[in-house]
Amino acid sequence: MTVSQIAEELHLTPQAIYHQVRKLKDAGLVEVAKEERVDHFIETYYRATAEVFHMAHGVGESKEHVESQVKEALSGMKRLGIELKDNPAALQKIAQIAKELEEPSSLPEMTEKAAALDDVDFFARQAVHEYVDLLSMSDKEFEDYLKQYRELRSTLRSLLKNPSQLRKKA
Repeated sequence: MTVSQIAEELHLTPQAIYHQVRKLKDAGLVEVAKEERVDHFIETYYRATAEVFHMAHGVGESKEHVESQVKEALSGMKRLGIELKDNPAALQKIAQIAKELEEPSSLPEMTEKAAALDDVDFFARQAVHEYVDLLSMSDKEFEDYLKQYRELRSTLRSLLKNPSQLRKKA
């Protein structure tokens, strides 16, 4: 999109958007997609430099943010036709487990090296992170990880109004 298109979409002035786009470009988050002459002006189109950005500020995501993500995920499940009970305590438990499962466990230097694999697509790099995490865990850490996933599954299953709804048919 051009600065003018972004400004119109966000109901802001082009000057405010240009300032932000310049900062994003300097940070390598956006790039010039194309330039086009329109009358006596050159329109510059910008695009994101990545398919997906995951922004996190500080040590980790807030409890409220994780709970919001869990609520949205459960809402998405309901939109798929999966009937769920409303249970605020279970939602908090799921958010707590999700937050614990997101804690980085791999070696920081490997994480940086994996992030720099430019010739590997985003999802494959995510798999590299996951595999390195699994390989770098001690047996005890791995058992704790499995225990957390079992608890997550159990809590999710407790929300099902009709547990047989998701059983695979033989």
